[in-house]
Amino acid sequence: MSKTRHDGALVRTFAVTFLSPTTVHYPVKGWDQLIYATQGALTVQTTAGLWILPAFRALWVPENIHHTIHIPKAASMRSIYLPVKSARQLPRTTRAVNVTPLLRELILACVQNGALLARKPTHRRLAAVLRDQLHHLPTAPLQLPDPKDLRAIRIAHLLRQHPDVSLPSAAKQCGAGLRTLERIFHQDTGMSLGAWLRRLRLQLALESLAAGATVTEAARASGYNGPSAFVAMFRREMGTTPARYFSPSAI
Repeated sequence: MSKTRHDGALVRTFAVTFLSPTTVHYPVKGWDQLIYATQGALTVQTTAGLWILPAFRALWVPENIHHTIHIPKAASMRSIYLPVKSARQLPRTTRAVNVTPLLRELILACVQNGALLARKPTHRRLAAVLRDQLHHLPTAPLQLPDPKDLRAIRIAHLLRQHPDVSLPSAAKQCGAGLRTLERIFHQDTGMSLGAWLRRLRLQLALESLAAGATVTEAARASGYNGPSAFVAMFRREMGTTPARYFSPSAI
């Protein structure tokens, strides 16, 4: 975020390019944040769960939501901050959103200015268009909610390390019954264990694809034996194929 304090700022920005893996945390009191990578992918951990953000997707994080940003490989992050008092019509929950070409250009314009100031008419108009775009953005199903029960946490950790393992085998290794784990996951995450595993595999695939992996490589990394079943899962979850999902024209 710009280090200079701007009186009457309508939008503030933070732009940085990371050349190696790192972890950052940039909360700003009184400001909501839109986390976005123009290149590469980001992983954002909050108390509500985990998000994988490839390019063309962003995460809206309201004030007071604790979050940590992990950069697994080289990436360019372009975040914008809006004061809570001017963003009351925007969501008060964390959510992933699709970044349209227009929103991308708005973000880059804000970054180029460093901050949008209320005393400048052109800045006021740009900020108004930005808020309007954020208000109407469709959400993207990229969240992986974390379970809280220790038995569920154990199997979640195992599945993250070995997404190809069968659920009965994973449950046995964790010393809990599959039906018990299903009940716990419904209570803790609002998802069935099978749905949670599919979302996990989707996130692993998104991270691999964003890093430049082929569809076959992403399929293997996310626990699938071949690309056919993987592409079918991806289409069900995201409504399109991996190739189209990572194309700006698909947004």
